[in-house]
Formats: sequence, structure tokens, C-alpha cells
Amino acid sequence: MAGNSFGQLFRITSFGESHGPAIGGVIDGCPSGIEFDMDAIQNDLNRRKPGQSSLVTQRKEPDEVVFFSGIFEGKTTGTPIGFAIHNTNQKSKDYSHIKDSYRPSHADRVYDEKYGIRDYRGGGRSSARETASRVVAGAIAKQMLQPIRIQAYVSAVGPIAMSDDNKEVDFTLIEKNPVRCPDSQKAEEMEAYIREIRKEGNTVGGVVSCVITNVPIGLGEPVFDKLHAQLGKAMLSINAVKGFEYGSGFGGAKLKGSEHNDLFNPDGSTQTNHSGGIQGGISNGMDINFKVAFKPVATIMQTQTTLNKKGEMVEMQGKGRHDPCVVPRAVPIVEAMAALVLADFTLLNRSTRL
Repeated sequence: MAGNSFGQLFRITSFGESHGPAIGGVIDGCPSGIEFDMDAIQNDLNRRKPGQSSLVTQRKEPDEVVFFSGIFEGKTTGTPIGFAIHNTNQKSKDYSHIKDSYRPSHADRVYDEKYGIRDYRGGGRSSARETASRVVAGAIAKQMLQPIRIQAYVSAVGPIAMSDDNKEVDFTLIEKNPVRCPDSQKAEEMEAYIREIRKEGNTVGGVVSCVITNVPIGLGEPVFDKLHAQLGKAMLSINAVKGFEYGSGFGGAKLKGSEHNDLFNPDGSTQTNHSGGIQGGISNGMDINFKVAFKPVATIMQTQTTLNKKGEMVEMQGKGRHDPCVVPRAVPIVEAMAALVLADFTLLNRSTRL
């Protein structure tokens, strides 16, 4: 299986399956001498882990990461960083009913067709559990990137969304509710809606927004490795992601050039930020902002007609422990993938001019 590594200089290769003994990874290219904040890494894992609130899957995993290499006396050594997160609460029997059948909108059938074999326990390698490894790597990248700050939050759940006119987001409110929405009123509405959807045995999607501040000018490698192109690739590699837009996004297509142009201030900043902090594929020093759309979780607790290996149409109903809405747990994943992109470009940018 190819495609398990991300990044050029700062590179993460992940391994493991949802119901295997462990998941983990190897980080290559991390510079030496970075102060290693284990608490910050574990905090990001805790924000992603299952069972953290009644709104998410109740699989109880401590998600405690163990490091095997690349760290000495509290600092990175410049050598490969190897780590693992052991799976402790698998319930593989919850998936025995799909051993020979394909769940709608899952990767079951395409994995079977491509590889001739699939791990049906929780989706195996296609499970979102793999993203825990990305969160570990992203947390280390964040430490390398300081003072750059990456803040993601839930801006929409189904039809309930924060107003686009709300330009000032209070980031201190993100972790004060289980939805991770910085608008307290909208957070209450979102939480109630997710609980209602769960009672129906259904699921709902949403949107995670991200703002990156203190970004220097110059990150991004035209023409094929533009900063926004790599951010888009990073976000679209996350399970359940269906859309990515940065800056004015699709809304910018409705504007005239005179309305959309970001006019300069004398200090080089711009009066508006329709560009989303990126011009010509290179960071321009303004805040980078983007949105990531997540589909509803494919496993629902309702009976559906599906296909089995014999080509027969059969009935299936979801079993086990699943998220009714994935976006609250996706917030640290979005941050992690953004951090990996910026860490890679930070190292690449050092070779731009002698």
C-alpha cells in the first residue's frame, strides 16, 4: 500500500489499523533541539480521542502515546521520531455482520476490489482512528512553528452555522463546550441538534474553520506546491472531508475585481483579506483562514439496503460505537494537518535564498 507518508522535509509515515494492536508513526526531518512538550501532545490527543463526551463515540481509548526514538533529555535529536498508540478497547465482534457485505458510503468495496482483501474490523486502515498518528506529528510540528498559532473550531453543524459576519472569534471559548464552537448560543443549538440526530439513529456533517496567525511572508513553493494547494491536499486527506475553501472561497466568485482586491496599507498589510493570507501560492503575512466541510458519518443505526460479496442486495443496520457528528473531534486533526504543511514549508523556505 502506497500513500502512507505526508510531507517532503518534515515527513510523517503512519501505520496501523483501527482494531489492530496499535497505531503509530515515524516522523522524519524534525530538526534537533526543539523543546519537547509531552503535555501539549497529550492534550491534542485528548481533544481527538473517543469517549470524551456524550456527543461522540463511546469507545474508551486512553490514547496515550509512547515514544521510542528521536527524543533525549526533553529535546528532539534530529533523528527519526518513532511512536505508537496502543488500541485497548476494540470490539471487533461489532463488525462481524459486515464481514461479507459492504457498508454504503464506506471504503469497504473499493478496498476489496483494489487489494483483494480487507480488514472489516472498524474499517481497518480506512478508519479515522489512523488520524491519531497525525495529531501526534502535528503537535510536534506546532512546537517547532512557534510563534505561529493554529486555531480550528466548529463553525457549522448541519444547518446551524455561525454568521460569516462574525469576524472576531473568541478562541478562548472553543474548549468550553463539547461541540468546540466559539459562539456559545450556536454551540447550544448544535449540541441539541446532534443529540436529536443521534436519537433518530442518524448522523450529520458540519464545517471546521481554521485561522493561522503570526505567519511570516514567503511560505509556499510555486507552481505545483502552492501553500493553499498543499493545505487543500492535507485537509482532503482527512476521513469524511468533502470540501476545502480558503479566503473568500466560492463566495469570491460572486464578486467584482474592485470588490475582491485586497488593497495595501503603507506597512504592507492589506485592508481586507479575501486572499486568505496567501497570494501566488505564497503566504503574504496576513492571517491564513480556511474552511473544511465534513460529510455525515456513513454508519447509521437505521436499516439500509446494500451489496454483499456475492452481488446480492441485502439489508444492513449499523452496530457498535460511532460518532453522530465527527466535527467536534476533527478540530485537532485539522490543526495537526495545517501544522504539518507549515512545518514542511518552513524548512523548505530556508533553501530559497543564500
